[in-house]
Amino acid sequence: MAAICVFCASANTVEQRWLDLATETGRQIGARGHTLVSGGGCVGMMGALADGARAAGAHTLGIIPQALVDMEVADTASDELAITDGMLSRKALMIEKSDAFITLPGGLGTLDELFEVWTTGSLAIHRKPMVLVNTDGFYDGLLTWLRSLTDAGFVRPGAMAGLIVAGTLDAAFDAIEPKLIQTP
Repeated sequence: MAAICVFCASANTVEQRWLDLATETGRQIGARGHTLVSGGGCVGMMGALADGARAAGAHTLGIIPQALVDMEVADTASDELAITDGMLSRKALMIEKSDAFITLPGGLGTLDELFEVWTTGSLAIHRKPMVLVNTDGFYDGLLTWLRSLTDAGFVRPGAMAGLIVAGTLDAAFDAIEPKLIQTP
């Protein structure tokens, strides 16, 4: 079907519920017949995501910079592992290889990836669906701040509308899948 890129935390210090969310996301990708595109790590939510996807039969493509391979955090079990020369080329390749994007809870790296994809989408560099999974209100504070930027004229309303916010994984996939048919 489609290649779905998932952004999420790679930290090993997150609560088990976040690891479970990542595992379930991977499982749903596999169960729905999609390919997983990820940051290519084997740790934290990123590792749980890839393991869940493989357990459900999904093809996995990990995209990781050489510096992280050197730190021995690469998901060497990936069906494909693309190694880039840095974080910028990693994000570019993730955008190129993906048909849609899901952002799960995460930290700075996750937000960097979200904003890169969202910005390039708002500039019509791509027209791929983007969903922010706001489980348990994880992103409520960020969304409130972003809406205030729109109210102040710093963010176009159309850009805000380009990011789909979903409270559950089912809602995230329900929002993405119809758009995949329309994505050239």
